[in-house]
This record gives sequence, C-alpha cells and structure tokens, in this order.
Amino acid sequence: MRAVRITRHGGPEVLEVTEVPVPVPRTGEALVRVAAVALNNTDLWTREGAYGRPGDPEARSGWRGPVAFPRIQGADVAGRVEAVGPGGDAGLVGRRVVVDPALYDGDGPDAHPVGLMGSERDGGYAEFVVAPLERLHNVTGSPLTDDQLASLPTAYGTALGMIERGRVREGETVLVTGASGGVGLAAVQIARARGARVVAVSSGPKTDAVRQAGAHAVVDRAGDVVAGLRAAAPEGVDVALDVVAGGLVSDGVPLLREGGRWVIAGALGGYQVTLDVRRLYLHNAQVIGSAMHTPAHFDLLMDMARRAAVTPVVAAYPLEQAARAQEELARREHVGKIVLHPGAPAVA
Repeated sequence: MRAVRITRHGGPEVLEVTEVPVPVPRTGEALVRVAAVALNNTDLWTREGAYGRPGDPEARSGWRGPVAFPRIQGADVAGRVEAVGPGGDAGLVGRRVVVDPALYDGDGPDAHPVGLMGSERDGGYAEFVVAPLERLHNVTGSPLTDDQLASLPTAYGTALGMIERGRVREGETVLVTGASGGVGLAAVQIARARGARVVAVSSGPKTDAVRQAGAHAVVDRAGDVVAGLRAAAPEGVDVALDVVAGGLVSDGVPLLREGGRWVIAGALGGYQVTLDVRRLYLHNAQVIGSAMHTPAHFDLLMDMARRAAVTPVVAAYPLEQAARAQEELARREHVGKIVLHPGAPAVA
C-alpha cells in the first residue's frame, strides 16, 4: 500500500511517500481502508520532535516519548472496515467507521490518553490502518462526509475534552483562543451548541469565518487582546478554552470571574508561563490541563457525528502532497481542518 512516513525528526522534507506491506489485523483488531485522514498540530510537533520530556523540555520527542522510526503519521481516520482479526465479528466488514486515535492508561470511561496513533503507533497517512476493535465507532448513517468525519477525533475530541473538563454550562461566557484553527473552531461550535456566549480570539481576516462558526464576538489577536476581551466580556469570563498559552495565560487569568476555569490544551504561544497565583486562590479560579479526550468524551463526540451536530470546515489534498499540506497547516492561514485522501475522493 502507499503510505507517508517519517524516518527521523525534521522539517516537511522528512515525510517520504513509500510502498509498505498492508498491515495484518491481529486478534482484537480490524483493518480499516482509509477514506480520509486529517492533519493536526500533533503531526507537525511529532515530526519535529517538539514535545520535550519531563525534566528536559528541549529533548526531541513524540507525543509521549521517543518515536520508534519509521513511523506512519496521522491520528484521525475515517473509512470502512476491510477485515477483522482472528475471532472478530465479520459483520463489521463494510461498516463506515471513525477511529478513536488515543491509547489509554486503562479500560474505564474516564481513562486518560497516554499515546496517540501516528506517534506511539502507526497512523492513517496510508491506504490502510490497523486499529483496536474497541476504538472503532460505527458512523454508517451519519450525513457527514468522510472528510468531515476524519476532522473530528483529535480537534473536536480535544475541544470536547476541554469543554467537559472546564464544566461549560449554558449561559456562561466562554473565551476561545486560536479560534480559526481546528481545535479552536471546534470549541466555538460545541460551546455555542451548549448555550454558552462565545468570545473568540482570531486574526482579522478570519473573523467572519469564526463568527459563522458561532462566536458572538471576535477579538483581533493583532491588537490589544486584553482590552478587546474586557470590552467584549465586561463582566468577565467563566471559562477559557486556550490552545495558545504563553503570555496570554498571565494576561488573561485576571479576566476570570469568581470560580472561573482556564483550560489549556496547547502552547502555540509558548510553553513558559508566568502567573500571579493570587488571581487563582483569592478568586477560587482553576488552571486545568486537558490532553485530548476520554473514552466517554469520544462517545459523546460520535453521537454528535451521527446527528451531524457539528459541521467541520475542510480542505483536502491527495496523500502524496502530505508535506505540502503540513506546510499549509504550519502557516496557519487556513480556517478549519485539512485532510489527506489516500485513495478516491471522499463521499458521504
């Protein structure tokens, strides 16, 4: 089969288009023919080795440790079951599925993700991928396209995980940073669907797209962001859904209302943060780390997919243009998600 993999850390040039054997599903696994695979910042940072390690933030590392090369990238897969391993249910063959890409630290509904398809095991930048049967979600009846379904796992899963861990409630004011990216746009859509008032931060040219996704107000990140947020949310913010971090955390935490929650799932603005902790304990505020989703969160997301409760904005490239697609993602000039097509164009 055709696949795109990395054999070392580096820039887009380390992505190689190659032919590799079709993987064989073992007991408890299925072989999925990939219809669409979405790109994420995790692809860029795994390729670059940018995650660091505990005690050594500059170490080259994948999502949760050293990458075993060669590695086929790609966490987010939508496709159809091609075959099942020994003893598996043959009735699954032909079903349209989305793969939960997380590797969990346990079997329960609230297990934490400790690994990721495309980093800790081979992913979907290929015509076929093997996945555990328990991580396949049947979406055969969903009106979403394969491109849209593939856009959900990491970006929408991460956004939903942030919203669940941040306990977003109807009527609350929610701040979303990086709102035009995959996770940010997902957070805008899901928070709006929950009945929250959404204040987003994005670049000026993308303001209309973020508003169309559901934001009630959009602050241009090129200006005075804190002043803009104070004007858009004069009563303060109940929950911040933040993928930027950096200086925005120290500047933004004082905007939280009593009992507010600042949820962080990314560090596009930098991972070093200086924080006045008095703004936390004097106001019963919380800073919450959120890595992707739990199995329970992913079940909720797949229910939304079956109902088409969210509609991802997608641009597509052929598999052979994976490097170009990653460069486009890194430029952050697009809105929404980017997917690759390993085979024929995706259909509903």
